Amino acid sequence: MDLVVEIDRHSGFCGGVIRAIGKAERYLSSEGQERLYSLGAIVHNEAELERLGKQGLVTVGKEDLDRLDPGSTLLIRAHGEPPGTYRKAEENGLRLIDCTCPVVLQLQRSIREAYARLHKDGRNGRIIIFGKIGHAEVLGLLGQVGGDALVVENDRMLESLIAEGKIDFSEPVEIFSQTTKSPDGFEAICRILRAHTDRLVIHNTICSQVATRHEKLIQFAGEHDLLLFVSGKESSNGKVLSQICRDENPRTYVIGSPGEIRREWFREGERVGICGATSTPKWLLEEVAEAVRNL
Repeated sequence: MDLVVEIDRHSGFCGGVIRAIGKAERYLSSEGQERLYSLGAIVHNEAELERLGKQGLVTVGKEDLDRLDPGSTLLIRAHGEPPGTYRKAEENGLRLIDCTCPVVLQLQRSIREAYARLHKDGRNGRIIIFGKIGHAEVLGLLGQVGGDALVVENDRMLESLIAEGKIDFSEPVEIFSQTTKSPDGFEAICRILRAHTDRLVIHNTICSQVATRHEKLIQFAGEHDLLLFVSGKESSNGKVLSQICRDENPRTYVIGSPGEIRREWFREGERVGICGATSTPKWLLEEVAEAVRNL
């Protein structure tokens, strides 16, 4: 089959994930280091986790921390963690490799500072986080303020919370975003809040690398007859970006590996675009492209 295949040069690991995986690989390649524990999946991509697992990376949950031997090395992934995780690790004698993304670290600091400002002198302002409930990064952000923040996933949820009286607009409101959320979604949330209060402070905390990727991905999707979007099933960013692709190009197929490709999707002479999430490794995008060329 004669197809033109192109990989989106802007797709693949974001800087925070590249940094975390690089640190993990350097540790495991150093002399005498055969195992490294990662608190949660270092990246939401099954193929990359399998590759790193063969090198000695073991994914554990918080419930496993009490079972690790003192002196074991634990990696904190790019999503970040709440303060309680660091205390638990210290209590259990664990060594840490902290790979929290610098963008996330700055966001954590900003939320702590805002909380102190909003509650100074007995005031009771509200922090709102635009993000996915239960997401690792959001849990880390909530931990900075003892859980005293409101998480909203979309404009419908915000409207419901307002209707239920969950937000006191007589007090100041400051809003932040999970770093990997949609800029358009964040703007929709802010628009609703602006209509209810003039005491709103907006912190644009979406990662600039992620934000510009949305615009570039829309352009890439429009330039191709068909898209293969490569992503792990658990990738929150993958769900957002693949929907952006579908909105621009209905012939978008989300796959996790070359084995999921179906010949009947393609037509002779078409331009095929290969793209993916911030958690999708470049090597996997290349494998998918090669599989399409070999149809």
